[in-house]
Amino acid sequence: MTELDELESAPSEATERPAPGVLTEAGLEALLFVAERPLSRREIATVAGVDAATVDARLGDLEVSLRDRGIRLLSAGDRIELATAPEVGALIARYVGADAVRLSPAGLETLAIVAYRQPVTRAAVERIRGVDSDHTLRSLLHRRLVVELGRSNAPGRPILYGTAFEFLERFGLESLDDLPALDADVAARLAEEGGVGLLPLDDEMDEAATGA
Repeated sequence: MTELDELESAPSEATERPAPGVLTEAGLEALLFVAERPLSRREIATVAGVDAATVDARLGDLEVSLRDRGIRLLSAGDRIELATAPEVGALIARYVGADAVRLSPAGLETLAIVAYRQPVTRAAVERIRGVDSDHTLRSLLHRRLVVELGRSNAPGRPILYGTAFEFLERFGLESLDDLPALDADVAARLAEEGGVGLLPLDDEMDEAATGA
């Protein structure tokens, strides 16, 4: 075999090592726009062929670019999606014909427990509230404010609940990190999964939930 034959038969470097992917801010925005569900950072990295650091950098760039726009980045844990900005919510609601749905005190209380304690089981919610919460949780699930995250490893493998992206949109939050801080007594009660009584909500969150 001649030297030329050996060169032609040898796999090229381009074949052995695919060119690294590129993820632009515009590309990331388009990917999140066409996605039918929230995407994880790993999914974005896999699709774009880039590493996690690149994904985080582009997410930061996109978040800054959207700051004064009608669209925002929402993140819950590792899941990310695009959503309308809270300040244009009333306009969007008029267009789609959505009526503000008022939450009962029980609904607000249960939603607050799920938001601050998630992932949480129904039994844990009921220990904190001191009353049966099955109907209230089902109502929150129906309104897409709460979702099932999986099952606990505890006996009986009870369902674990957490907040949905609609919860962030409804309360004008970009991530769970934006939740109002709890006072020390309430935080301790949540940590212990005990006690009875309504959990105090931030005034702005209460108004958003009740449509006031």
